Amino acid sequence: MFIILSIMSIVIPILTMFIWTITNNYVWPNVFPNSFSMRSIDYVLKNSPRIIETLKNSIVISIMTTFFTITISIPCAKALAFSSFRGKKFVEILVMIPLIIPMVCVGMGLNIEFIKLGLTGTFTGVVIVCIIPCIPYAVSMLRTVYEIIGEKIFQQGAVLGASRIQIFTKLVLPMIMPGIISAAIMCYIVSFSQYFLVYLIGSGKIITFTMDMFPFIEAGDRSIGSLYGLIFVGCTVILLFVMEYILKKIYKKNLKDYKYI
Repeated sequence: MFIILSIMSIVIPILTMFIWTITNNYVWPNVFPNSFSMRSIDYVLKNSPRIIETLKNSIVISIMTTFFTITISIPCAKALAFSSFRGKKFVEILVMIPLIIPMVCVGMGLNIEFIKLGLTGTFTGVVIVCIIPCIPYAVSMLRTVYEIIGEKIFQQGAVLGASRIQIFTKLVLPMIMPGIISAAIMCYIVSFSQYFLVYLIGSGKIITFTMDMFPFIEAGDRSIGSLYGLIFVGCTVILLFVMEYILKKIYKKNLKDYKYI
């Protein structure tokens, strides 16, 4: 029953969005819409160059954000998992601040500093600001993976004469790879979904897919908004499966028992 309810909670909203894309009038308690319309599909086809451009921006920003976030989070998560140092609790709180403080406050403060640094309206600025809400998720997930594996197995590699590079590439990386994949997926979704921070730091010069989609949702245009939502879900799912497939092929020998998450 639980599995069936879980599947329905995913399928029903997507099915509802699909129905909204082909109608302008779908109200309760009708099971099916009263009329059908191709208005949303016509709009997307007519504006396909703009939509493709915004999708490209979103994908590039999300991939870059994911890469830099994971690169930063791996040593941070290891330090929080295994090291004892003064101010550790403060660092833990600092890492979680983006989840505690509303993004409006964070964005307004960063916007002032980014203007001073000349990063507003640039891809670099948008990528940097998208890293901030991703850090808590990546560090938390990777820290848990490190704690599950434990530190002794890495110390054993050093005892057997392996260098730090060999320990990381041959021992640490393959063992934490499932955690990296999970964290990368979360970071990609969080970055791809960003609206306010990208709008604020991008200064309207960097247009992403969510910036193109949200005005229709806010205006109550469920037909076009639903079609945008389906494109959003489709692009995200396809890219995530591609990423997992590539990583599984690369680490197939190291992760023989690895299964898709």
